[in-house]
Amino acid sequence: MSRSIPTINTHRLTLRGMRAEDFNRFAEIWATPEVVQYIDGTPWPRSKAWAAFLRHAGHWQITGFGQWAIMRHRAPEMSGQVGFFFAKRDLGEDFDDVPEAGWVLSPDAHGQGYGIEAVSAAHDWFDRVVTGRLVCLIDPRNTRSIKIAEEMGYKVLREATVDGGAVTLYERNSPPQ
Repeated sequence: MSRSIPTINTHRLTLRGMRAEDFNRFAEIWATPEVVQYIDGTPWPRSKAWAAFLRHAGHWQITGFGQWAIMRHRAPEMSGQVGFFFAKRDLGEDFDDVPEAGWVLSPDAHGQGYGIEAVSAAHDWFDRVVTGRLVCLIDPRNTRSIKIAEEMGYKVLREATVDGGAVTLYERNSPPQ
């Protein structure tokens, strides 16, 4: 089965499928301590980044949705990723059986509004094409991501532990009004 990955353009960004030539930048982003500090705390080796990179490509083929590369207009390399996936984290049916939203930006893209712009564009697409409930998990210290989640209409579902660390699970039953 072959599915095309849609391209989404905003005023300052293009969300597009990841390409083979994006891998080095993808691996560089995930090897950055500032990027992973609220995710798992350990910079990723290239082998872990490669497995995730391939998982993102395959997710589109199996589910019809996935992660996009975030491209700033006139920038040569990806600045992060945004989109949806099934992580199957063993956190319960109220979480594992629902598409999970996720977003990551490289540090050079922080503080410029790119995060909310990318997340909004991805959610607009989801609300038109896939529809339904969404979940996400965020480290309670990650105030930037919490702000984005709240702006997108996510509400606290419950607290949980993932890989020994405390996280807050969020749910979004419908777009914000």
